[in-house]
Amino acid sequence: MRLYVYVLEARDLSETDLKGNVYAKIQVGKYKTKSRIVSKTLNIVWNEEFVFRVHDMDEELIVSIFNQRDDHGFFHLSDDLLGRVRLPVWSVIAEDKQTLPPTWFSLEKPKTGKSTAKCSGKILLTLTLQGENNSNLEPPPLSVHSRFHTADTNDSACPIEQSQDTVNSTSSFRKIPEAKELVKAFANRLERLFNKNEEGPKSDSMNEDSLNSDYEDCMDEPFSSCNFEEAIELMLSRDEDQEVPDNLQGGILLDRSYVVSPINLNALLFAPNSQFQRDLGELQGTTDLQEGCWTWKSENTSCLTRTLTYTKAATKLVKSVKATEEQTYLKADGREFAVLINVSTPDVPYGNCFKVELLYRIMPGPELSSEEESTRLVVSWSINFFQNTMMRSMIEGGARQGLKESFEQFADLLAQNLKVVDSAEFPTCKENMLATLQMDHKSDLESTINYFCNFTVVSTFVMICYILLHILLSGPRELQGLEFNGLDLPDTFGELITTGILVLQVEHVFNMVSHFFQARLHRENDHGVKGQGDGWVLTVALIEGSNFASVDSTGFSDPYVVFTCNGKSRTSSVKLQTHDPQWNEILEFDAMEEPPSVLDVEVFDFDGPFDQAASLGHAEINFLRHTSAELSDMWVSLDGKLAQPSQSRLHLRIFLENNKGVENIKEYLTKMEKEVGMKLNLRSPYRNSMFQKLFGLPPEEFLINDFSCYLKRKMPLQGRLFLSARIVGFYANLFGHKTKFFFLWEDIEDIQVIAPSLSSVGSPSLVIVLRKGRGIDASHGAKSQDEEGRLRFHLQSFVSFGVASRTIMALWRTRTLTTEQKGQRAEDWEDQDGRSILVEGDGKFSGFEDATMSKVYSAEHPVNIKSLMGMFDGGTLEHNVMVKSGCLNYETTSWEAVKPDIYERQISYKFNRHVSIFGGEVISVQQKFPTADGNGWTVGEVMTLNEVPFGDHFHVQLRYQIETPVLDSDSCHCDVYMGITWLKGTKFQQRIARNISEKFTRRLREIFVLVERELLLATSQNSLA
Repeated sequence: MRLYVYVLEARDLSETDLKGNVYAKIQVGKYKTKSRIVSKTLNIVWNEEFVFRVHDMDEELIVSIFNQRDDHGFFHLSDDLLGRVRLPVWSVIAEDKQTLPPTWFSLEKPKTGKSTAKCSGKILLTLTLQGENNSNLEPPPLSVHSRFHTADTNDSACPIEQSQDTVNSTSSFRKIPEAKELVKAFANRLERLFNKNEEGPKSDSMNEDSLNSDYEDCMDEPFSSCNFEEAIELMLSRDEDQEVPDNLQGGILLDRSYVVSPINLNALLFAPNSQFQRDLGELQGTTDLQEGCWTWKSENTSCLTRTLTYTKAATKLVKSVKATEEQTYLKADGREFAVLINVSTPDVPYGNCFKVELLYRIMPGPELSSEEESTRLVVSWSINFFQNTMMRSMIEGGARQGLKESFEQFADLLAQNLKVVDSAEFPTCKENMLATLQMDHKSDLESTINYFCNFTVVSTFVMICYILLHILLSGPRELQGLEFNGLDLPDTFGELITTGILVLQVEHVFNMVSHFFQARLHRENDHGVKGQGDGWVLTVALIEGSNFASVDSTGFSDPYVVFTCNGKSRTSSVKLQTHDPQWNEILEFDAMEEPPSVLDVEVFDFDGPFDQAASLGHAEINFLRHTSAELSDMWVSLDGKLAQPSQSRLHLRIFLENNKGVENIKEYLTKMEKEVGMKLNLRSPYRNSMFQKLFGLPPEEFLINDFSCYLKRKMPLQGRLFLSARIVGFYANLFGHKTKFFFLWEDIEDIQVIAPSLSSVGSPSLVIVLRKGRGIDASHGAKSQDEEGRLRFHLQSFVSFGVASRTIMALWRTRTLTTEQKGQRAEDWEDQDGRSILVEGDGKFSGFEDATMSKVYSAEHPVNIKSLMGMFDGGTLEHNVMVKSGCLNYETTSWEAVKPDIYERQISYKFNRHVSIFGGEVISVQQKFPTADGNGWTVGEVMTLNEVPFGDHFHVQLRYQIETPVLDSDSCHCDVYMGITWLKGTKFQQRIARNISEKFTRRLREIFVLVERELLLATSQNSLA
């Protein structure tokens, strides 16, 4: 088993015993290691991780704190022990998941003579046991830059420690030479000790510098700040035609062009005492900035390097920490510059496990119409782990988010100092990137040669040629044994073995040839196929893959990639017998009417036309979580049981464009109007820009609608709900405490409408249920998580619940339809010939005139209009009448003002079996507004029937005209008109229309008879009382 020991910090050390720097020694059994040395302080922070091989649960973990002596002398006297803690390994097994959470342990100083053990402070430790036995566990790889220590069974009791890099202002990382260099260093020390007369007294700093020089492989030539230009010129003179390195695999943080020359941009960013760096430090809260001099480093290649140290500002998650940057010029030829920066932050949790790498690429930009010189700046990043850790994914996510926020500030400040090149002045880099890929794409002949040029094919060909030549040179011979004319048998065992080997070789080559042609004929390669139509065009450039797992007996795989977006798929070609395939293929999707949210990627291993392909890994790329610069060049890590152990990845370049611009958005909104049932207006560019900035969305995202509401958690939170083409977002700002989150429409599994209750303050609620495992980033806004692990969001107190719920439901249904359903839906809308019911800008229903409305009821009622309108107020009268008329689970929302004098509400109920043998669920939207003369009311109703045959083919429309006669105010006249709007065509249309007309005519008469009876009964009871 492996024991992970996390040494976090120590406190309250004895001030009397503390005389120098402090470090910790960790021992398990006979294996030892130690932490980094920390300067003298009573409270120490290490945040270091160590791992040990454990063979016996009875072994003991010993953590000791030592005080380093200032001068060991020649004989290396031992350091002073400050305190020690002992823990049996078996005690960790009893903990949950064999993990001991961060726990403080008292440090005890051992007895010395007559003195007794005493407490000398405390230390914070975390312990974790992993694995079941030694056979399936391997120690993590060692790295020369690592503070991660392991112990192996073949080693002695001495600890295995890795040398830690040291950084100063005038040199780069020092290296400890081996063998001959170590002997030389030891001899130099002896010489200094015994030749004091020749050396003379020297200061401590001089001795330290002299000692460091013994361990240097090279001499550095420092340049002062005033000679930075000379250093660059020297770099130019020694340039060896090196190519600009590729972007780092973590992704692109910045990709912009500026009106400036490359050499001036390089000086602005990296010259000593740069004003830009000071301004950036003030903006980001960086303090204690110390710049080292640029020095000339002459190891394998000549380059300039310098070291920067500073203190990063505290964040919500991490306190202020000290950071060290190693900046190194990889290329500088006057037109192109490449600077690699290694950032180390050892004081953050697990800070010794990794370093962040940044690559600045400065290159000539596009040609401008003004003939000014432009420069393109591309900044990419990656994270280099020196040791394995369970927190790897969390560290990567935190680093990515922190760098993204930091470089947003960097880009804003740089735009204030330099003019940014408008993208309209030059073509996008998409064409340049794709043109480069087309040039690099391998031909079929080249792929064929690479596949068949191997030992098996060549040796088989040689053997066949050799045997054919032998047959031609050999003459006829006599028949022997059981041979006869036409049958020549092997005469010796050697001939039999040779024949068998040849047969096996030929069979293997035949299988390779068959597999090759099957892959070529069955690959369904979409490379080079142009997308058709206008709308949202998605282009995916598949560059390469790395570290693909092998599933064949040959030890290789035959990978191909399938991309899926909005129900459409594109497939790459098959690359045979490789772990690191090179594709350089361009795949285009047909134009889509609505912007896509995610791109699903899955890699398969080709195993013949009739066998099921094995999955080598999969990934999901969320377009809203990445900027266009990040999408244009990114490495995607694959998930899956085969991909994760192998750390499989894909190199992609993704471009999403709207080739119709605003017109495409207007067409999309027009289509959504039919689904929502109300007018949707295009928001202003400023409103869209603020919405995108609020949630960090790409520029192609556009806002559809937004509503004020409460987010119900432990306490209701007043905020605003934003609806766009791809997301549902919520934002609230309560006394400076901001709450915001968003999730995709595709993440939603169900939307429920909850009737008004006391807990919801008499307001209906909307419950959005996400799919299992989705919306993790928005979990802080969820009210609860059900037994299946699905997040539930409760929203209530909408100003207009009917409009909000109808809009949300319609947008969700549209985004979750399959391709076939979307096509059918489009045909249905065409069949309607524009007959739809929308809420106009004045708030009233439109579309009634498009349906044939016929009068189905007309009567005078001996009650005043106020009493009769009680059947529409949601009170006792309405509920009693509707229940008696055969309605089950009758629920209504309160009337909400859509516009002045226009009110709207929603109704839902079910028919009992006497009304409809199918039951059926009814959802209605009602609007009421006063008549033009003010003597009555008009009530419009749009009714949707679910769970009945052909219920999705039509809507039932009702219009109630209730007016007071001029001469009699104690009575009223009521007319009801009915019409049917057909959403789909059917041969039963006439039969359905006749049935609906008869049923609703009879039903309306029954309802008004019940209303009149209830009102007269209530009047008589009041008079008797």
